[in-house]
Amino acid sequence: MRAWVLEQLAMYAAYHRDRRNQATHHLGVPMIVFALLLASNQVVLADIGAARITAGQLLLGGLMALYLGSVPLIGICASAFYAVIYALVLRVPADWIWPVTGGAFVLGWIVQFVGHGFEGRRPAFLVNLAQVFMAPAFLIAEMLFGLGLARPLAADLTRRAEKYAVS
Repeated sequence: MRAWVLEQLAMYAAYHRDRRNQATHHLGVPMIVFALLLASNQVVLADIGAARITAGQLLLGGLMALYLGSVPLIGICASAFYAVIYALVLRVPADWIWPVTGGAFVLGWIVQFVGHGFEGRRPAFLVNLAQVFMAPAFLIAEMLFGLGLARPLAADLTRRAEKYAVS
């Protein structure tokens, strides 16, 4: 699984080389993640006593397992990121859930498509739908790389990304 995740992250890197595109994704991706978690948290799968299990919780659990099992440092950081986003999800008043979901989702995608205008390349998820789940992990990786951390991972992704680059 680790090799597959690294390939997905490398593909994501190849589609996001322009700094302006990267900046728009640091705004748009959290908005989209927030919107998707807010919407999926409305799908109740089970009530067990006082506990409620939602599709949003299962989605979070699956992503955390994928990230932690494949690239633990990214998984740990992603856990903190998702904890903050999920805490915000839980604070949205019931009457505002769907307008906030729609607004965050649409605005997040607009911001990202503007970024891809700078990049001059279509979004990676149009080629490979798995890229939707790589965006948060890669943004965390970018921040780690910017702090001078995870240099071997950065070098590995750079090497792997060459095959996805536009000539």
